[in-house]
Amino acid sequence: MKEVTGGYNTYGFSIGILMNESTFPRIPGDLGNATTFDFPVRLKVVRGAWYDRVVVQGDQKLLEPFLLAAKELEAEGVKAITTNCGFLAMFQKQLAAAVNIPVFTSSLMLVPLVYRMLSPEQAVGIMTVNSAALTDRHFDGAGWSREEIPVVIAGLESEKIFTRVFAEDLQTLDFDAMALDMVTVAKRMVSDHPEVGAIVFECTNMAPYVHEVQEAVGLPVFDIQTLIRMVYETLHQEPYVGHM
Repeated sequence: MKEVTGGYNTYGFSIGILMNESTFPRIPGDLGNATTFDFPVRLKVVRGAWYDRVVVQGDQKLLEPFLLAAKELEAEGVKAITTNCGFLAMFQKQLAAAVNIPVFTSSLMLVPLVYRMLSPEQAVGIMTVNSAALTDRHFDGAGWSREEIPVVIAGLESEKIFTRVFAEDLQTLDFDAMALDMVTVAKRMVSDHPEVGAIVFECTNMAPYVHEVQEAVGLPVFDIQTLIRMVYETLHQEPYVGHM
């Protein structure tokens, strides 16, 4: 091994994840389940960042604890920081300015990229945990506006169980019931808006159901895992191996 430099207490955690405070089950695919990843991640819970304060209220008093937690992750040696809630796009600019490593708070940051992949008459479908709470403040934080990019927003709050699990911090989770809510909303969105050419999951807790949604609608589906994997690969580029 070449000469290396220290400075941290632990090593190998390339991605740091700022976590809302909750105790609902985090199944594989969820950012709060370490087995979701095939590389180490460092999780840091931001105390007091409950669903209602982050999603419904958009409580600006949470900015300071999120800034502190991001600085702690940087000091612990992570190379990039994300969050486990797409609504934290509202803090994207402040968090990015507070540290000297990349910060990507939300999969909503993928929307401009996804839109440029589509034909001009198509739109980006956004599936969210709470459509009433998702506003221009979050889109601005992610670096775009609805004036520039046509989007169709579909929320899960009207369905049987999905949003309740997170809003009420329920202690049981039925995968099939959650998947059914996801598929129902996705199929309805595509049926009502055939212009949707691809889907972006705002909610990080939607990631475990990406396969079921894609099977149901047959469209490209992007989520926070898409973005995490992309950033991770930029941090660990490998030499090409092959022959001529």
